[in-house]
Amino acid sequence: MMHVSGQKHFLRQLQTKRCLELSTKVRGSASQTREALQRHFQELQTAVSRLLTERLNTLLQEVDNIELDSVSPLDDCQKLIEHGVSTADELLREGEAAIRCGINEKEDKLGSFTKKALQIQLDSLPEVPVLVDVPCLSAQLDDSLLHMFRAHVARHGSVASHPPVQIEELVERPGGVLVRWCKVDDDFTPQDYRLQYRRGNSSQYEDAYIGKDPEFLVLQLDPHIDHLFRVCARGEGRTEWSPWSIPQTGYTTLAPHEWLPGVDGYILSSRKNIAMRNDSSPGHGGVLYSNSPTYFCGQTLTFKITAAGQTDKRDSLGVCADSRTDTDSLQRDQAVCISTNGAVFVNGKEMTNQLPAITVGSSVTFDMEVVSLFPVSNNNNPSDGGNVKLRVTLGSGNREVVFDWLLDQVLDSLFFGCSFTHPGWKVLVF
Repeated sequence: MMHVSGQKHFLRQLQTKRCLELSTKVRGSASQTREALQRHFQELQTAVSRLLTERLNTLLQEVDNIELDSVSPLDDCQKLIEHGVSTADELLREGEAAIRCGINEKEDKLGSFTKKALQIQLDSLPEVPVLVDVPCLSAQLDDSLLHMFRAHVARHGSVASHPPVQIEELVERPGGVLVRWCKVDDDFTPQDYRLQYRRGNSSQYEDAYIGKDPEFLVLQLDPHIDHLFRVCARGEGRTEWSPWSIPQTGYTTLAPHEWLPGVDGYILSSRKNIAMRNDSSPGHGGVLYSNSPTYFCGQTLTFKITAAGQTDKRDSLGVCADSRTDTDSLQRDQAVCISTNGAVFVNGKEMTNQLPAITVGSSVTFDMEVVSLFPVSNNNNPSDGGNVKLRVTLGSGNREVVFDWLLDQVLDSLFFGCSFTHPGWKVLVF
């Protein structure tokens, strides 16, 4: 009874802790949502106020320009008329003075008056525009803008209690994490997905993928480091993104796939996951192996061809038990591979099944699982020696072949490799 009572008490504690965690989650998301809403609408308010002020200043400047262009000629006309009137008044006073003066001065003053009168065009006045030709400014203001703005604001933004998509699986891959997500809202029709991630100690997310696929392999992640992943979606016919999913923590313990540096005829990228066949040893391919045996059964190994050169029957991509340097192709014992023409080789023997030829954009995948072990040691310890049969699924293009591969020893991990005779080939491995 005491044991049962203790279990119940422990369960109650777990339930209480779980309720507390859930309450904290709700309150935390509510607080973040409030902050996001306040920040967004404050930015909108500032932006709208700035736009309205800029528009008002533009219209006021337009009024000033029209007023200046229209009033300035009228002011000049007025000054010209006033000057003519002033001149005529002055001439009139001079004529009256000439009439009133004595007989001795009258002839001189009348002569001066006549001379001035002939020089002044008293019958010439500037043309004054009619009233209808003079601008009459007014403001045309459409009240529908406020109604449109009110309607848009009433529909702007929304609050969702659950994101329409959620991350459903995080699968570790060599040097990366495969993220899968799914739609959880039946009424939501996604058009595009957007995946972001960040290191656990970072505050900034960065885009990893935008597209229509419900999964993506995020590469170039440091092993044993937590990363947070989140996903959102854009509804069909919409421009805005949905709320983010609940962030999920994932990491990889697997070292990234890398090519072996320093092999003649090949140059590598800085992360050593891209190899390019150059022309330093024309006509002689040689095999470029992985830096170490990093491929494990149960994983998917992918080769992505990003550039292609001239083909040769010895060209190949594949997986092998060792990294022998005494051969110029993977078409040998203890290896499975595909040639650039689509032929499949198992331990050096060509199969009857053939896959599409490999060219730019081709993706070649290897999936393997252990089918059976055949120990030959006295104590039945497979590690002491024996045979192992692996079930291999090799895919290229939209086709795949499945076959068994017999190895003469049990291995924890395998090498991968490529061999190209001519330069120009470029392959990414992940």
